[in-house]
Amino acid sequence: MVRLSVHELSFIFGLLGNIVSFIVFLAPVPTFYKIYKRKSSEGFQAVPYLVALFSAGLLLYYAYLKKNAYLIVSINGFGCVIELAYISLFLFYAPRKSQIFTGWLMLLVTGSLGMMMLFSYLFAKGSERVMIVGWICAVINVAVFAAPLSIMRQVIRTKSVEFMPFTLSLFLTLSATMWFFYGFFKKDFYIALPNVLGFLFGVVQMLLYFFYKGSDKLDLEETAKTKGVEVCIKIEGDSDKALHSMEKAFPESK
Repeated sequence: MVRLSVHELSFIFGLLGNIVSFIVFLAPVPTFYKIYKRKSSEGFQAVPYLVALFSAGLLLYYAYLKKNAYLIVSINGFGCVIELAYISLFLFYAPRKSQIFTGWLMLLVTGSLGMMMLFSYLFAKGSERVMIVGWICAVINVAVFAAPLSIMRQVIRTKSVEFMPFTLSLFLTLSATMWFFYGFFKKDFYIALPNVLGFLFGVVQMLLYFFYKGSDKLDLEETAKTKGVEVCIKIEGDSDKALHSMEKAFPESK
């Protein structure tokens, strides 16, 4: 039996993490294709993509400080590019008010990244700088993983999984799993620890999906039955009227 070294295991999980995260980053493509085809942002918000850009930019800087973290650089470099593409497309088709709001948020994101890099460069050195930026990355990633809580609450309240696609939940869970093991074997706990939470939230989302996935169908069936009864009553009522009218128009000969 082949025994893999810790370095080889971290590389394998990092590579798998890149592949799964690549798929997750591409998940919004159908949404933005729809925006492009309809020439309208259709009420979508840019906030999730700005948060993803901030997270990817921060991890890119962390990987630069960490050194030899090429697998973190590759996926987060791609993440920054694709999120900028999404935001640019959104700004192009969004209403004027949304453009202004998103523009200010974009300035806030880039300004925060710039300030964080500047302060960490001026007031910390070496391993201390890596530790500070690592903790900031961990906190931001926890916030990103906690973002679906509002969707989970909506699923419980409405008993509908319409806004929580199973495939996306599955890939987010897989991504968290791969990056946890990458961080674990690399002994990089700033990467590993937030992904424990990501894995737990992903599992809860999938459990909620399986628990409520039949609710939409049942609701549709109930609605269909109700509508069917209404239609039958209406038809029967109309038939009685029609029959009554025919009897008046063509009375039986005595």
